[in-house]
Amino acid sequence: MATAPSPPSPTGPVPTPLADQWDDTVAATLSEPELLLYRSRLLGSDLGITNYGGGNTSAKIAMTDPLTGAPVEVLWVKGSGGDLGSMGLDGFATLYMERLRALEGLYRGLAHEDEMVDYLPHCTFNLNPRASSIDTPLHGFIPYRHIDHMHPDAVIAIAAMRDGQRIAREIFGDEIGWVPWQRPGFDLGLALRNMIRARPTMSGVSLASHGLVTWGPTSRDCYKTTLRIIRQAADWLRARRRPEPFGPVVAPALPEAERQALLTQVAPALRGLLGRHVSKVLHYVGSPAVLEFIGSRRCEELAERGTTCPDHFLRTRVRPLFVPFAPGRDEASALVARLPDLLERYREAYAAYYERCRHPDSPAMRDPYPVLVLIPGLGLLAFQQDAQTARLAAEFYLNTINVMRDAEGVDEYVPISEQAAFDIEYWRLEEAKLRRLPKPKRLHGRVAFVTGAAGGIGGATSRKLLAEGAAVVLTDIDQAALDAEVGECARAFGTDRVRGVRCDVTDEASVAHAMARAAGEYGGIDILVLSAGVASAAPVDETSLDLWRKNMDILATGYFLVAREGFRLLKRQGRGGSIVVVGSKNAMVASPGASAYCAAKAAALHLARSVALEGAEHGIRVNVVNPDAVIRGSRIWSGAWRAERAAGYRIPEDQIEEFYRQRSLLKRSVFPEDVAEAICFFASDASAKSTGNILNVDAGQLAAFPR
Repeated sequence: MATAPSPPSPTGPVPTPLADQWDDTVAATLSEPELLLYRSRLLGSDLGITNYGGGNTSAKIAMTDPLTGAPVEVLWVKGSGGDLGSMGLDGFATLYMERLRALEGLYRGLAHEDEMVDYLPHCTFNLNPRASSIDTPLHGFIPYRHIDHMHPDAVIAIAAMRDGQRIAREIFGDEIGWVPWQRPGFDLGLALRNMIRARPTMSGVSLASHGLVTWGPTSRDCYKTTLRIIRQAADWLRARRRPEPFGPVVAPALPEAERQALLTQVAPALRGLLGRHVSKVLHYVGSPAVLEFIGSRRCEELAERGTTCPDHFLRTRVRPLFVPFAPGRDEASALVARLPDLLERYREAYAAYYERCRHPDSPAMRDPYPVLVLIPGLGLLAFQQDAQTARLAAEFYLNTINVMRDAEGVDEYVPISEQAAFDIEYWRLEEAKLRRLPKPKRLHGRVAFVTGAAGGIGGATSRKLLAEGAAVVLTDIDQAALDAEVGECARAFGTDRVRGVRCDVTDEASVAHAMARAAGEYGGIDILVLSAGVASAAPVDETSLDLWRKNMDILATGYFLVAREGFRLLKRQGRGGSIVVVGSKNAMVASPGASAYCAAKAAALHLARSVALEGAEHGIRVNVVNPDAVIRGSRIWSGAWRAERAAGYRIPEDQIEEFYRQRSLLKRSVFPEDVAEAICFFASDASAKSTGNILNVDAGQLAAFPR
């Protein structure tokens, strides 16, 4: 079956929010399942319609039973854990409608609702492995072929107002029904079916504190109805919103440069405190809308009320941490000094919330520290166990800010009760969803900083660290080559975990700037790879001072500057770290005609030993990987170095790789990926008890044996 076309690319022209993107020409070429996917992607492409991973769509489609060959009605519904904007056809669960309807005869009432989820796999059509979501009964029992369940800010704002039911009726009349807060599940599906039977002229329902459900006879009709209702709500709210719903701004945003400077001081301290037990990654938002809210007089009061939609606080906690700060008056050092106490008070409050609301069979308390930190003048800092999840948590809170603005603009923002929030956060079914997540890779939640990342070894190392789950800041002096490498990594591993910063390792200010960018982008680093390199060859009596200095500047001074800045950042975080120095066989044994290179690499090796001595008390490990003759894929060998080494050994240039291979004990070539494997070993906890060590990746060079 063909895949439905994607909606406009996020990298291309950005559609107007709530723009009607349906194309009848495209739709005419699609099958019913493809139409459902097309509709889903269009809806999921707009965060004003639904958040990432939130909402679901469905269609009841006539299919052929693979066992009997008879026609059957099949429910296609977004499966558990998927995202509407990026899913494929394999993201839908498929269920026999006849079997799904038969489950009503097994339903024992609200107290036993959760057990119904265990019956859903028995309804699976065509052995589809995609797990059904908890919203499946909603789609199954609503008596319409096409259904959208979205989380639009405008409708949630109404659903989260104190007088939301009356306001919804004023906006929509009898077309949209109102359902008081009820946890998603089997009972809600039955309730909606009964409500529709009593009021068959409705086009949808508003679920209090939750979202919008709409339907239609065709996929196109359903999509158009969804957009129309959301627009109607947004237009009504915009026309009636009173000024300053958050109150006046009392903590104006700091200028951009001052915000970035403050961020580089605060973020590593927060990351270290929040990541004592589980490594976390920062996503920072300093947009005008966020700064306006956080700087407003009512921010702390409104933030304390908590978030609204259940999909939100599963990712954001029930409420964020508000950090009192007077931008322009308070010192950054005083703010950093207050953080431990503020976080401890948040932990105590969260533990008390858990104890107040827990049930005898509740899962154990999860991480009690905040995901979101609001700092006036600075912005929103989201910390999660990987870069994408941190970004999504921040996006969800932007939805919450929008909801609060609209709700307070015409009425009063009233989220669901604390107990209802807890019952979602610690729901057995949500716990099961967490257990279905794939096992984290070994560098999950870690941040790496790689110099010389556009080179052969640096590029291979960046890709290896990304493949193992790390977020990576790639740096290089060659902007064009760096851009190309960053683009390749982003395409392979996603943009969330990839950043590129031009860095000249011989320039102190450039190194400090690049390290500050790492702190601002991800909150700090855990892994520092010194891979920026240069190579040159000349007999000692023909070695110019410029050539000597070039080698020393990059391979000794450059390594020192990067190691020093990285060491400072790792100390500020207070959670240890790993520094890996890319050395050379020449650091262990001299080669003829390369005195500058050999001396510089030897200096880098001894620098690593010195930093290892000082880093031990801080949990900072420093190790060295010594490659040799990494020819294929290396930028060094594409320049004069190949000709110089061939001349030094009196062999033709085209024989240089074979010469080095035969010189080794193993008679094998060494590639950048081989060196990257060794670097990844030292970067990971597999080498947690190793520091001051040397690992040769040289196919065996007797003279270079460390001992």
